[in-house]
Amino acid sequence: MTLENLLGKTLEAVATDAANIQRLLDAARRSLADARLPGISSEGRFDMAYKAIMQVANAALQANGYRTLTSKPGHHQTMIQSLPRTIGLDMPTMVLLDSLRKQRNVIDYSGDQVSDSMAAEAVGQAQRLLEQVTDWLRENRADLLP
Repeated sequence: MTLENLLGKTLEAVATDAANIQRLLDAARRSLADARLPGISSEGRFDMAYKAIMQVANAALQANGYRTLTSKPGHHQTMIQSLPRTIGLDMPTMVLLDSLRKQRNVIDYSGDQVSDSMAAEAVGQAQRLLEQVTDWLRENRADLLP
């Protein structure tokens, strides 16, 4: 399936906007910085790292001319699962990011605790994704970077 096949179902076409993409990347950097604050709970670190992953995945999608339809269920899943098509992310990494999304849902609806190792994994994955998307932008869409 291509991204174009998802138009009207889970995606809409948008004009690429360098300023908006930069805002999303800056927000992801701030979210990551917050995830690393001393004294924050493992749940807080996990949440902030997950937020950074979503902001970066959204930037990647928008750099390709798409945005999720947030009025439809599954927009977080779409953002993560589109990464192999937007930036060429390898499937094992996408599956890992998607497992973090699923774990976040379980935590949010069950109140399960987040281990320090799970929070650290989320922070590490968010940092790597930010680097991968930034590298992809430099190589493929330098016009969208300052």
